[in-house]
Amino acid sequence: MNAKLFLAVGLTIALAGCAAEPNDGDKDSGFRETFAVKKSDLAPTGNNRWLAIQPGRALKLRDGDDSLTVTILPETTTVDGVEVGVLEEREIKNGQLHEVARNYFATDRNTGDVYYFGEDVDNYKDGKIVNHNSAWRAGQRGARFGLMIPGRPKLGDKYYQEIAPKVAMDRVEIVSTDETLETPAGTFKHCVHVKETTPLEADVSHKWYAPGVGVVKDDEFELAEKP
Repeated sequence: MNAKLFLAVGLTIALAGCAAEPNDGDKDSGFRETFAVKKSDLAPTGNNRWLAIQPGRALKLRDGDDSLTVTILPETTTVDGVEVGVLEEREIKNGQLHEVARNYFATDRNTGDVYYFGEDVDNYKDGKIVNHNSAWRAGQRGARFGLMIPGRPKLGDKYYQEIAPKVAMDRVEIVSTDETLETPAGTFKHCVHVKETTPLEADVSHKWYAPGVGVVKDDEFELAEKP
């Protein structure tokens, strides 16, 4: 996205051990890569202020003529033994469908933390699917879930959103928890600003989350209309 093995219900799990390391040279980077949760606390829907996984919620962002539509679908699926909600991202570039991604999330009922369990990706060219690059699922090929966004974001917090070695290793640092952002849809206060990087490449990305709304800016894409 441009967040394991579970034991019996009620047992706390730490996602570390013999699982693949995110990057051989990344152990001292300060990014959290293991998360202790209870299986019984995870739900396919949730009311995180920054990323509410509730079916029917939709946001439309634009960058000129290009658009990115984010929709919480009225369905769930199971990833690595956990029932997860489905968030669809549909990106249009130069008037043509560019990418459709189905992202899988589960929310901790107690903390509001939203965990990212992977995504299925269809990349298009000239109206046809050409590949599924960046697709991954927790529990497959050494992949583990990451933390998409905490229920209570803290300035300076650093963590992995994706832990799929050699495929998807997005990680974020919370660089602000109180920004004001102007978009075509209006002005949003108290936004959380995160900086995304990955050890797989040199790119840097930025996202802003508005309380009660969700993502209002994703790099050059800005919220086009109020939800």
